[in-house]
Amino acid sequence: MLMLGFTGFMGILKIVLMALAAFGLFDAAFRREDAFRAADKQNKVFWLIILGIALVVSWLFSILSILPIAGAVASIVYIVDVRPALQQVGGGRGWGRRRGSSSDGPYGPYKGGR
Repeated sequence: MLMLGFTGFMGILKIVLMALAAFGLFDAAFRREDAFRAADKQNKVFWLIILGIALVVSWLFSILSILPIAGAVASIVYIVDVRPALQQVGGGRGWGRRRGSSSDGPYGPYKGGR
């Protein structure tokens, strides 16, 4: 009975680690390459490779191995350190793209009237 509970907990932990890596991978995939340089972080290809490896490793190996733990550390570093820096450089809206309001004109917001 105890082993069944432990196995269930480890399965949930494995899913959480896979979700962290997948979130980081998709977030990095939709960021602009120049935002990584502007934030003075590693380039986009580096983070895509690291987070892709973290996702595959967390899927293939047992949680008790060192490889999924290293992948979790890489995912957490991306989410806690790199992602906020990219949001700050890219305006913080969406995946690094800056969007204006629907009333913005080429020289700023349209105020109506004159």
